[in-house]
Amino acid sequence: MSFFPKSFKSIKIKNKLSFFILFSIVTILFVGYLFLEKKIYIESVAVFLFVLSIVQVLALQYFFKNQLKNDVIKDNLKLRIDEFKEDLEIFDNESDHTYLSNMSYEVRTPLNTVLGMLDMLKQTDLNSDQSLKLEIAEYSSKHLLQLFNMVINNAEIGAKEFKLNLSTVDLKLDLTKLFKVFEYQAWERDLDFEYEFLSEEKKDRFLVLTDSERIQLILINLVNNAIKFTESGKISIIVDQTIEIDDHQIITFYIKDTGLGMTPEEIIHFFDNSVKATSNKFSLNEHRGWGVGLSISYQLVKLMGGELKLESKESEGSTFYFSLQLKKTLNIKTQEEVFSPVLFEKFNVLVAEDNRTNQKVIKFLLEREGAQCTFAKNGLEALQLYKILDFDMIFMDIYMPDMDGYEATKFIKETDKYALKTTPIIAVSASAFDEDIEKAKLSGIDDFLAKPIEVKKLKELLIKYSKKSSV
Repeated sequence: MSFFPKSFKSIKIKNKLSFFILFSIVTILFVGYLFLEKKIYIESVAVFLFVLSIVQVLALQYFFKNQLKNDVIKDNLKLRIDEFKEDLEIFDNESDHTYLSNMSYEVRTPLNTVLGMLDMLKQTDLNSDQSLKLEIAEYSSKHLLQLFNMVINNAEIGAKEFKLNLSTVDLKLDLTKLFKVFEYQAWERDLDFEYEFLSEEKKDRFLVLTDSERIQLILINLVNNAIKFTESGKISIIVDQTIEIDDHQIITFYIKDTGLGMTPEEIIHFFDNSVKATSNKFSLNEHRGWGVGLSISYQLVKLMGGELKLESKESEGSTFYFSLQLKKTLNIKTQEEVFSPVLFEKFNVLVAEDNRTNQKVIKFLLEREGAQCTFAKNGLEALQLYKILDFDMIFMDIYMPDMDGYEATKFIKETDKYALKTTPIIAVSASAFDEDIEKAKLSGIDDFLAKPIEVKKLKELLIKYSKKSSV
């Protein structure tokens, strides 16, 4: 459809109206001249003006009618354009969500296997060198998972409220474990690595209320880049907790390196709020490929109430630093964690999982907690097993061949056995968006367990539903 003919028609009508008005003025002046020269009588002038007035009224009516029609057409076009923009935005959002959902599944599924196998390996007899390497592999895997989650969160920060997972943390203990991993990585590159915790005398415990995982993610990104872009010299980390304000502690983190450094121009443009702009600017240069990690760190620090800053000099090194105001907590001594199973009575679990490696992982985790596992490779097999065997709980993978978790749940809940026992069904999936969790609830599933499986969450579910089944 073309809009030009209507536009030309509107312009043509306006030109005609202008010509008609000019013609009317000239005609009135001419008639006035004839009257003054007494060449025509007053009656003729009156008749002429009356006729001219009628013609003008008709002409104006015709013009305003067309003008109103054009305004209506414009409003309708504007409304259609706005609707088209809204539809396009919805389509883009749905496309982005589909992409992130697929990527979430592809990343989380193998990570579940990696973390599960590392956890199994930790239960074996290892020497000190093997334990250190295992710890590095575990931290690296968890960092990858955290970074992936932050990329998704970063894409959704403007769309929903950002929430911190606050808990009482011995920050010094947590960060010491993290820094030891980086110490090993620095040595691999022949770099010196040192870290220091500064605090007031007799106050060497860093117990605060904060989101430890996100602080670690920030530091992981900063330290990783410091090691990556330092050819020689050392990496220094200082955690300063010497300033207290009432019941709050000001903690400042410094990450220093003797690496490439930056020019003043690069510093000015470094903290671009757009991940795309940041990655585009620096990805062209091998020594400036800072990537998405620092952009996320910058935004996380900001959302936690601080500001990530940078001081740098080209060829001499860089210093990243930021301060957080955290609420102090009681100085309670941290107890060494002693593992003990959460199930003490016979507890049979049906696990519907098509991936054999993931079967081994969840089998290890459940049996360690005292559960007895029976596996089904798809929803149809899970339904058949449920009909002939007794189970206290079902872990249902959502995406399986032949029959998925939603269909299997529906058919299980239609059985006479379920009506009698109401066996709790837990969805297990690497796709753990809010929409997935909501869909699982609507399908009648009792709870949701995301992959990679968190041992703490798994224990909570076992305790919660084993108590219900024993009532």
